[in-house]
Amino acid sequence: MIEAGKTYVVMGLLDADSIAYAIGKTIESFGGKVIFTVQSERMKKIFFDRSKKLTDADRENLDIRFCDVTNDEEVKALFDSIEGPISGMVHSIGFSNPKTCLGEEFHTDAYDDLMKGFQISAVSLATVTRYAAPKMVEGGSVVTLTFASERAFAFYNWMGVNKAALEAVVRGLARRHGKENVRVNAVSAGPVFTIAAKHIPGFEELGNTWKKSSPLNWDPKNAQPEVAGVVAFLLGNYSKQITGQTIYVDGGASIIGGELMPHELPEGS
Repeated sequence: MIEAGKTYVVMGLLDADSIAYAIGKTIESFGGKVIFTVQSERMKKIFFDRSKKLTDADRENLDIRFCDVTNDEEVKALFDSIEGPISGMVHSIGFSNPKTCLGEEFHTDAYDDLMKGFQISAVSLATVTRYAAPKMVEGGSVVTLTFASERAFAFYNWMGVNKAALEAVVRGLARRHGKENVRVNAVSAGPVFTIAAKHIPGFEELGNTWKKSSPLNWDPKNAQPEVAGVVAFLLGNYSKQITGQTIYVDGGASIIGGELMPHELPEGS
């Protein structure tokens, strides 16, 4: 698993309910040192600093730095500022304008928004890996978060396209950086109710639908630790021969055709 004393960068922190936060705390539970990144100081003040789940002491104990992944200079400066090597990096970042790229209609004329979403959600993985990989002097691992890109979901529209692109980037990077012993993988999580997810039209309905097709009774409200555990596995030594893969952590919903029949439903559901 995670190597105690080693440094890991977790990019995409929003608040205490975000998957990035759960991943960081899981890494720390194994003795790893975590550097979190937030897009900007403004975003930190709006979301993280207002979280009621954290005490002042909790916030002060975190190493939080700022990085806008659409700005190469900021990405380079971030990794240049880290003293010593890093063992892993987590890319928990994605964006698609909900007003123009998500919703009832797939077609849109908002091409600038499409390009921005593509850059943030997919291209940025290559950007951050380009600068993170040289810091992994003993080899390391890059893990990103994706979502069921092999299927088309109502309302999800262009974010689904971006996630498919993200998984293609994972494969390209895995091939490029294998010679440096740097692994690149994705975790495809089921729907998780976070602040970011609340801005996706129909996401709550998607979460409820997921329960009807999950043999393991996926719980969108409490799934962060489940996802974080698999990310920690991919960051650590027990996954040294896994690269270019998308690992599903979704309660098994991705392998089910249709909905579960009444006799297949988990007890208590």
